[in-house]
Amino acid sequence: MSQEQYDALKLENQICFPLYAAAREVIKRYRPYLDALDLTYTQYIAMMVLWETGEVSVKELGKKLFLDSGTLTPVLKSLEGKGYLTRRRSADDERMVLATLTREGLALRDRALSVPAQMAGCVHLQQEDASELYRLLYTLLDVLQEQKNE
Repeated sequence: MSQEQYDALKLENQICFPLYAAAREVIKRYRPYLDALDLTYTQYIAMMVLWETGEVSVKELGKKLFLDSGTLTPVLKSLEGKGYLTRRRSADDERMVLATLTREGLALRDRALSVPAQMAGCVHLQQEDASELYRLLYTLLDVLQEQKNE
């Protein structure tokens, strides 16, 4: 076999690697701001959904965050232990578990207000590059979800 045939295995030829490395680096930059709130990144994004909705089914939350229940359940359990949300079975459908924001969870939103601005100071991208990256990443997510549902 020629060396050219192995080019597909070079790290520099993988779209997944820069995506993975960039995600890790961005999340690492969140850490000091989220440590001050006593949140992990996954807890933070779960709280962001709850700050928007007030209440959401665990299934829908997992869908929005692209997380399976095995990953999401310990996150919600920890947030519940901190007093930021409650979990209960739906009165309409016992199979459905609802996560509901508490007063403490709502108060945390005010403390988290500075995080996006702090992150903007850490990730120096031109606005048009950031917008294009955002568009491309959501296009990729859409394609992957379509393939998953086929």
